[in-house]
Amino acid sequence: MKREREVQLLHEIEELKRKVRVLEGKEGDQIPTYQYSKIRDTDLKTLFEIEQKLDGRRFDDWFHTPRDIDQATVSFLTELLDENTVLIERYSEEDLKVNFLVPLLNKVRFKSFEKEMREFYELPMTYATEKFIFNGTVDFVVAEGLVESKKPYFFIQEFKRSEDYGNPRPQLLAELISAVELNAWTVIKGAYIIGGSWHFVILEKVDRETYHYFLSQNFDSTKLEDLTLIYKHLLCVKQEILSMIEAERKRPKRTDETPPEQGCGG
Repeated sequence: MKREREVQLLHEIEELKRKVRVLEGKEGDQIPTYQYSKIRDTDLKTLFEIEQKLDGRRFDDWFHTPRDIDQATVSFLTELLDENTVLIERYSEEDLKVNFLVPLLNKVRFKSFEKEMREFYELPMTYATEKFIFNGTVDFVVAEGLVESKKPYFFIQEFKRSEDYGNPRPQLLAELISAVELNAWTVIKGAYIIGGSWHFVILEKVDRETYHYFLSQNFDSTKLEDLTLIYKHLLCVKQEILSMIEAERKRPKRTDETPPEQGCGG
């Protein structure tokens, strides 16, 4: 009798799992739907040929571009650390964003009325194919457009205290893949944050449904030296985006053309 009950429970569990898959669009006639906030490495490997490449030199043009930081900025970063360092690993997601990340990103000043670009927080985004749908809300993206996002250039994912709250790396990769395909590009940059830890990422499209990505060293934003480097790397991204927008405005319009990857020097 006990064994029969166990079998019955197993059947009930499997039926519940099937119903969940149907509701998530992963079974039946529906196209599988994946939320950015919930996607995992296993999902990406099911959908694509995706592989991390271990080549730190891929970041040379990005990280080694000379960029001077004035004393006022050093003082700003020092004060930001003095006010937040001991709490960074204890902050909730929103506390981390409001108290530490937003002031840092505002200091970079991604917004440009001249180039018509700015940063967007909690931006809805969808990328749909015949095989799957990616959708959800992305934490932070720098995009062309002032009233609404028109073309995403750079993503930061996710403002979480620790990896116990979810792995932001596959979530960022899904966003970068979406942007590469929506923009008809082959390369895009991003970053993800776990508490005080930052990693920068470069995603490259190799061919149809094949992608490589490069992962930078860890930058500890609770240390002034690393925080200064993070700030410099973000400034570099800003300059690169400004240069790309300017180059695209000067280039004759072609729907099949991929913008060349720009250096941070402009």
